[in-house]
Amino acid sequence: MKTVELMVRASCGSCARVAAQIQPVVDKHAASFSLVDVDADLELAAEYGDRVPVVVIDGEEFACWEVDNQELAEELAR
Repeated sequence: MKTVELMVRASCGSCARVAAQIQPVVDKHAASFSLVDVDADLELAAEYGDRVPVVVIDGEEFACWEVDNQELAEELAR
């Protein structure tokens, strides 16, 4: 099972939009999905800065800001 994390922050409107956009794709591929608030961890806040939302799959950055659902589906199917 793949693990999908979405790096977000509370003040990010795009983060909520991307979360809603990718949730059905993640669910279809039976991957685990979690939102990670980068502001809750100083290291994550420093790493991601203003580059949220960021999709991370199995610990590897997959997409930043915009996500193509077809590319995400293909990655999760591997």
